[in-house]
Amino acid sequence: MTTHQRIRPFNTKETYPEQNLDNDLSQGVVARGTMVFLRGQVAQDLDTRESLHVGDAGAQTAKAMANIAMLLDEAGSEMSHVCRIVVYLTDIRYREDVYREMGKWLKGVHPCSTGIVVPALARPEWVVEIEVTAVIPD
Repeated sequence: MTTHQRIRPFNTKETYPEQNLDNDLSQGVVARGTMVFLRGQVAQDLDTRESLHVGDAGAQTAKAMANIAMLLDEAGSEMSHVCRIVVYLTDIRYREDVYREMGKWLKGVHPCSTGIVVPALARPEWVVEIEVTAVIPD
C-alpha cells in the first residue's frame, strides 16, 4: 500500500523538453498522516544563521534541500513524504540550476510543485527559497 496518492505524476523532461530538467512531480497529492509544514528554507546554517554560497543558485538550493531533509527527519518524516513544494526565485535565469539540484533530492517522490519569481527574499544574498509541506505517515 502506498502512503500517498500521487495525482497525474509526470517528469519535467516531457513537460519542458527545451530545458535540461529531470524532476519527478505531480499535479496533486492526497496525503495520509500528520502534516508537517516547513518554513521556507534558504542557504543558511540553521545553527549559526550564517548565509552560505552567495552568488551560487545551485549550491544555495543544495543547502536549502539539506536543511529540509534535516528538519523533516527531526519532525519524524523524510523526503519521500513531501507532498508540496514551493520554490521562490529572485531571477528566472536560476530556474534550471535550482530545479536540477532540487530534482536530485526528490527523485521518485513526485510532489506537486509551484515556482514563483519574486523581486527579493529576506536577505539580498539569498536567490532561492524553498517551502515544503510533508506528512508523518500513520
